[in-house]
This record gives sequence, C-alpha cells and structure tokens, in this order.
Amino acid sequence: MKSGKRVSSDLVVLAFENDCVTIPIQSILPVRALGSSVKSSRKYRQISASVREVGLVEPPVVARASGRDDAFLLLDGHIRIEILKDFGIEQVECLISTDDEAFTYNKRISRLAPIQEHRMILKAIERGVPEEKIAAALDLNPSSIRRKARLVDGICEEAVAILKDKPCASAVFEVLRKMKALRQIEASELLVNANNYSVAYASAILAGTPQAQLVEATKPKRLKGVTPETMARMERELARLQEGITSIQETYGQDHLQLTIIKGYLAKLLGNARVVRHLMQHRPEFLGEFQSIAEMTSTLPAAAE
Repeated sequence: MKSGKRVSSDLVVLAFENDCVTIPIQSILPVRALGSSVKSSRKYRQISASVREVGLVEPPVVARASGRDDAFLLLDGHIRIEILKDFGIEQVECLISTDDEAFTYNKRISRLAPIQEHRMILKAIERGVPEEKIAAALDLNPSSIRRKARLVDGICEEAVAILKDKPCASAVFEVLRKMKALRQIEASELLVNANNYSVAYASAILAGTPQAQLVEATKPKRLKGVTPETMARMERELARLQEGITSIQETYGQDHLQLTIIKGYLAKLLGNARVVRHLMQHRPEFLGEFQSIAEMTSTLPAAAE
C-alpha cells in the first residue's frame, strides 16, 4: 500500500491583491464608455458631492493589463474616476483584482432602502456630523436630511422591521403614520405580499382601513377623488382580501406538501403500462389530466411563478 500526501483541488484563490496601489489616473483604461447624459444625472451629482465633502469612500477596482506593466483595466468605478478627473486629481488608490472581467462588479446594483438610509443619517448625526455636511455629501437640502432623520417617527418597531430593506417611498411612511400600530403591521405585510411599495397602493390601503384603526379615529377620512361610499366598499373588499390571504397562509405548507405527494404518486402510477392502457380504454380524460399533473415543474400556477 502506497502512502502519500493528498493534494486538495479546492484551493481558495484570492480575488484581490493584498494591498491597495496608488495609480496615475491616466494609466487607468475604462472598459466601457459613459453615456452622454451621465454627467447631468442626479447620481453623478450625488457621488460628486460625496467625493468633494468626504473623499473617495470606495476605491475603484482595476486589473493589470496583459502585457503592459504601466496600464490597468478599470472594472468598477467609472463614474468615480470621471469625477476625480473633473476635480483635477491625478492619482487614486485602487484595489487590484486578480480577475479581469467586469461582469461580477456590475451584475447587481445594491440600492439603499429608505430605512437603511435613515439609520445611516441618524448614526452620522449621533457622531456629531453637522446636518449641513451630511446634506452637502448627499447633495440634498438640510431640510431633507431632517425629514429623513424623522422617517420612522410614529411607526411601530414591527412595521419598521418588515420594511427595513424594502424600497418604500418616504411618503409611504407618512401614510402609515395615520394608522394605529396593529394596522401599520397589517399594511406593511400587504405591501410586502403584493411587492408594491408605491404611495398609491399605501393610500389605497389607508382608504380601506376602518375608521377605528386610524390614529385620528374621530376625523373622517378624506381622499381626493374617493367618495365615502367608495371608501366603505374598499374597506369591505380589503377586509375580505386579508381574510383570504390569512387563510391561504395558514394552509399553504400543508397544501403544497399534499400536491407534491400527489404529483409523485401519479408519476409513479403512469409508469405502469397496464394502468396507462386501462386509462386510455376507459378514462382517457383522466389520463390527460394525470399526465399534466405529473409533468408539472412547479405546484404554483403559471401567473404566480
């Protein structure tokens, strides 16, 4: 019996070189061109304001150009590099990637949810950063910073937890603030279940909220273009919808398990030639239905996938 060392093939390859490197901007080669409208966009102005006020927070990512010691391919950070050129900066500290493909860095755009932005602003204020400086860094008015800092005032913790990473418009929280805590939770769940975080949908939920579940229970609801009769009908329809959703949620797991078992049983049944022959002769309509069920790739209806 021979003995020897086993060499693992599952080696971990570092994605970046160990140290950041300061590189002349003129040596950095972009891998894509910026559109003509980029410099006039709000995103460009915000990044520019951030760089001006607090410096470059995230270094650009580059890869060494093959066959050239003095050139680097820009994988991530095209807007940042363009802004640095605008400011007349000639060198920048970069992360050096060991892979020269840019797809990884541009596959997904991670947008900051309003509640996450609210928490960042609060943390900055708690650390003594002036509101004016935060506003300048985000290219916003100081009044907007104060409004964002108060975003979840009057919103219960459970509703905040449900919406903490959701792309809700700030005005949605103004609508939720008109509801009592329990209704805020229900409304937040409705927003998530519908995957609709628009002000219009939140307003529709408000219109369908019983008067007793509002903060100002004695003040009649008034929505532009919605009559009291329409609001009463919306309340009834929304209540039925919530009952239906609750009922489905209670039995969904059990129903899905039963459907999966039935699908597997029918697939096994149709694997028996005698059974198939019998169905073809005596119950051809059953055979078609059984085959459709057995061939399903999902137990969800097509519209819900």
